[in-house]
Amino acid sequence: MPEEFEGGGDILEISLEKIESLLEADYGISGRSIGLLLLQEDEEITALVKSREPENYKLIAEIVDHTKEHYHEPLSYIISLRRQEETNNILDRALEYQPAIGLSLREKLSRIMISSLTGIPILLVILYYGIYKFVGKFGAGVLVDFIEKNIFEKNINPWVNQVFTSIIPWHLLRELFVGEYGMITLGVRYAVALIFPIVTTFFIAFAIIEDTGYLPRLALLIDRVFKKIGLTGRAVIPMVLGLGCSTMATMVTRTLPTKRERIIATILLALAIPCSAQLGVILSLLAGTSIGLWIWAGVVGLVFLFIGFLSSKVLPGDSPSFYMEIPPLRLPKLFNVFIKTYSRVKWYFAEIFPMFILASIMIWIGQLTGLFTIFIRVLEYPVRWIGLPDKAAVAFLFGFFRRDYGAGGLYDIKEAGLFSTNQLVVACVTLTLFLPCIAQFLMNVKERGWKTGVAISVFILFFSFFVGFLLNSIFSILGVSL
Repeated sequence: MPEEFEGGGDILEISLEKIESLLEADYGISGRSIGLLLLQEDEEITALVKSREPENYKLIAEIVDHTKEHYHEPLSYIISLRRQEETNNILDRALEYQPAIGLSLREKLSRIMISSLTGIPILLVILYYGIYKFVGKFGAGVLVDFIEKNIFEKNINPWVNQVFTSIIPWHLLRELFVGEYGMITLGVRYAVALIFPIVTTFFIAFAIIEDTGYLPRLALLIDRVFKKIGLTGRAVIPMVLGLGCSTMATMVTRTLPTKRERIIATILLALAIPCSAQLGVILSLLAGTSIGLWIWAGVVGLVFLFIGFLSSKVLPGDSPSFYMEIPPLRLPKLFNVFIKTYSRVKWYFAEIFPMFILASIMIWIGQLTGLFTIFIRVLEYPVRWIGLPDKAAVAFLFGFFRRDYGAGGLYDIKEAGLFSTNQLVVACVTLTLFLPCIAQFLMNVKERGWKTGVAISVFILFFSFFVGFLLNSIFSILGVSL
């Protein structure tokens, strides 16, 4: 229902009438159109009216500001809803709907994907074969094992160690390149052997799904659930992109129509959406324990829904509305899949490779100055609190540089045999919920502002360890041994 003035009437229509009456210049289009653009704060029209209406512009600006105060959502969003409502009214009067006869196979399949009864099983099949089998098993398992063990451990690392030992006699300087946290033996190895195959397989799967036209149907399928957490099906785009790179997905939250939705989506991306590299490593870590994998997925999923629901109750604003154009289903084109995968992997690798090298340098400097040791000692307390060995503190510190960097740290700890299955599940859950990486943190600050960006990270830091503590306590109380 439209909001009203104290004296009655639709404030949006009243504001439009007032603006129209103040427009004296000829703009070539109706005054109502100019008024609508002014209310939506169109920069070009606002500048034009300001130059042509020097005497009345102040009054016009006051009307726009006064109108904005009466709505929780942006006026562009309110106007879009009004247009949609009016369009539906016209269509209801002009069209007569009859039961469809002889639906095509594509249309039948489209409706099956949208229906909750059949769409959810289809989604689970896609997640199982597309994410778990292809990305987790093949990308994070077969490809990572081959590249890391056969290429790096057997060939590259021994050769690089030998070369740098012969040319750099100073141990401290040599540690920068080939030490435990060296740029080549750790930074390059993580980026090429662990991350590259995982993000490549994920972006192949994502490109195939995207090219079929499935994503808009997925948006409609989960719209009802997302509305319970203050979002709409439109948010499925940044959420799915977050499985590739949460930094990129946070930028895509700009497409969400309201500030409230953008904040909720940013919180959920920073907290409960693992990037493809982190997800792939975690799936690989938990591949040997199906129960542990289900517990990890269940806890992260519950956190996603709970924090989303809580955020929707705390943040002010009306329930969002949703509409989306549905493209036809089609078979994915090999060329499209290749181009999309190539461009995304190129962008992602160009972004993360320097970050991995930078992280190794920062760790090396931290070791020289003692800061690295101090941070690890501080993190050892909450790590012990959730029942993990002290060595896990290093992985969590890595996770602040990049989430996938931290997952790689857990991978090394598991390979060293320092985790029980219970500890591995607790570590995977806590690290998934842990602080966003530096790049995502900076993007959060850029998109949401310093106060909101820092507040989100502080909340996540304490909440992630709280969930880890809770899960470890449940295992202990119930005597669970996975």
